[in-house]
Amino acid sequence: MKKLLLTLCLPLGFGCSQMLTGMNSDTTQKNQNNSVQLANGERAVAAPMTDNQVYQSGLGQHTNYSKSSTPSRKNINHYVRGIMQSMVENLQYVNEKTPLAVSSFVFLDDDYNDASLLGNQIAESFMHELHSFGIPVIDFKTTDYMRVTPSGDFVFSRDYLELNQDQNFNYVLAGTLVSHQGGVLVNARIIGLASKAVVGTAQGFIPQSVVDALNSSYRTDGIMLKQASK
Repeated sequence: MKKLLLTLCLPLGFGCSQMLTGMNSDTTQKNQNNSVQLANGERAVAAPMTDNQVYQSGLGQHTNYSKSSTPSRKNINHYVRGIMQSMVENLQYVNEKTPLAVSSFVFLDDDYNDASLLGNQIAESFMHELHSFGIPVIDFKTTDYMRVTPSGDFVFSRDYLELNQDQNFNYVLAGTLVSHQGGVLVNARIIGLASKAVVGTAQGFIPQSVVDALNSSYRTDGIMLKQASK
């Protein structure tokens, strides 16, 4: 009986050894094939680099775009552009053939004959936006001559006696300002000079931080003034 069992086990053991030998041969053949493929130009996947290797390779060095830069503060021109876009949506009678002038914006609770630096800058910004929209803008502060002085050469004037009394515009863009918590409310409108009819309106808000960013070039005893020169 024992001889019979030994006789049966010997072929089984021989077969298992043949199977293991065949598997090892297949693995060896695959490794050899991979080596041949890599030798023929294929690239293997690189092993992960350590922090030190990354630094030495230059990949760990910071560039100017490594960190998101702080967005620049929006100025008055940005907010005036938004107000102008709102006005164009309901604008009537004014087009590329109707010249228009822009006046200084004044505070609603102040003297209408006294404009601030903020009101003058809003007017300047609106002149640019109107021109960008294709509406002809008349700069009535331009004189008929160039005034040459030791301080510079000037063509603008706020003296009405130096300006042409006959101006070619029938509409004017004007507006008022109101101090509000956290900023300034802007009420803008386009008015027909002959009819006094409002043909376009828009409102907006300018944050106080943007208003405070305006720096007047006029100083008194070293104190910077926000008021425009009269």
